[in-house]
Amino acid sequence: MEWKIPLFEIFSDEDDIASIISVLKRRKNWAAGPEVQNFERELTNYIGSKYAIAFNSGTSALFAAMIACGLKKGDEVIVPSFTFIATANAPLFVGARPVFAEIEEQSYGLDPEDVLERITPHTKAIIPIHYGGCPCRIKELREIAEDRALLLLEDAAEALGARVGSKKVGSFGDSSILSFCQNKIITTGEGGAVVTNEKTIFEKLALICSQGRLENSAYFDSTDSGDYIDLGYNFRMSSMTAALGISQLHKADRIAEYRREKASYMRAMLSDVEGIEVLKEPEGNFHVYQMFTIKVKDGRSKRDALMNYLMAEGIMTKVYFPPVHLTKFYKSLGFIEGDLPKTEELSSQVLSLPIFPSLTEEGMDYIVEKVQRFFEAER
Repeated sequence: MEWKIPLFEIFSDEDDIASIISVLKRRKNWAAGPEVQNFERELTNYIGSKYAIAFNSGTSALFAAMIACGLKKGDEVIVPSFTFIATANAPLFVGARPVFAEIEEQSYGLDPEDVLERITPHTKAIIPIHYGGCPCRIKELREIAEDRALLLLEDAAEALGARVGSKKVGSFGDSSILSFCQNKIITTGEGGAVVTNEKTIFEKLALICSQGRLENSAYFDSTDSGDYIDLGYNFRMSSMTAALGISQLHKADRIAEYRREKASYMRAMLSDVEGIEVLKEPEGNFHVYQMFTIKVKDGRSKRDALMNYLMAEGIMTKVYFPPVHLTKFYKSLGFIEGDLPKTEELSSQVLSLPIFPSLTEEGMDYIVEKVQRFFEAER
């Protein structure tokens, strides 16, 4: 469908195009070129971590982090159900069990109090997310992890550039994953990364990412085949993807500011609309608005009616997120409706509206006008 206003639009410029062309023109090292290590180095500088490994997707980064952190069959990992399914799937990849915990309504992130209730002798890790670019209560979750000797694996896929005070998200976890999918703050089409301060985790990630081979940047320009010392996968990021990542990363702060400006404008315009609430930025946090989400107070039927009305007006919206534990797959594992009442209620109310750097004032006014008209007609 051709949307008058899409949910997102990629921010790109001539520097992005030039970065890819420069790799294409050299006719070699389209894989394992210097851009990959350069991108990893720039990510560590941006996040404030010691190490980074680039991956071909955020999901493969999550999978690799599970392996590198030693999670295995019989372990339990606390995750939100209010997330993209890859967060919950990651423990299953290594035979561990996802344990779903409730979210809180300030940031839509994991509720630290509920997390405490779900810890058992089998719990080995917590995976919080920063919903839509809004930092969760990550400091409290960090304290819980430290007190209970648990790993904190931070899923910062939606929140590159977000901060708690002056500290960037992605720097709180023992390991943290990033995503560069096309709807994220910066994008390489597909791509991801793991950042960490732990050298042993970094070294394991390097093996997992590249077939278990002791990495040699000159592999494709050398007669040396290297040695394979562990089981690994081909999760490598290509040189062209990394070149685009570098170019995009140089714009990350500008992109975040554009998004914040759009969010501020729409929040002000929607503040008087009865029947909805807009997720507020928690005090002391820096929200990057990968999503702009409203909550429809009357619940699912009204929310769905609004979504259909806006669709008829050419405005794309989406429910982020339906509860993972109520998907067909997770129901087959024994999860049922009622397992997470707060998550299920909030998920029945949320609707993400379009937000992206190039969204014009005219476009925002159109969105606001249609939301206002819908609720006026419903009175």
